[in-house]
Amino acid sequence: MKNTWQKILQLLIWQMLFISQFHFACTFKITTGKSLHCYLTQRRIKRAKVLLSVTQFAIAEVAYRIGFYNQSHFTAQFRKLTGVTPKQYRECL
Repeated sequence: MKNTWQKILQLLIWQMLFISQFHFACTFKITTGKSLHCYLTQRRIKRAKVLLSVTQFAIAEVAYRIGFYNQSHFTAQFRKLTGVTPKQYRECL
């Protein structure tokens, strides 16, 4: 499930640029090599790494603070992008 803020952000970008959702998505992917959703997920995981490194927040709290409402989904996305779980990442620091 996409976050509400992410949907609002996309809508605002399309409206500010006076382009359709489809055109924006295609242009973004051509320019960056990834979809907006993928880009935002990568940015969120990057932020999670910082929080895991410098705080003692529970994994669920880190997930919530970066916009995931389900710790299981956060862990799956974190593992997909880093190769380890958030817990394993923190233990290796």
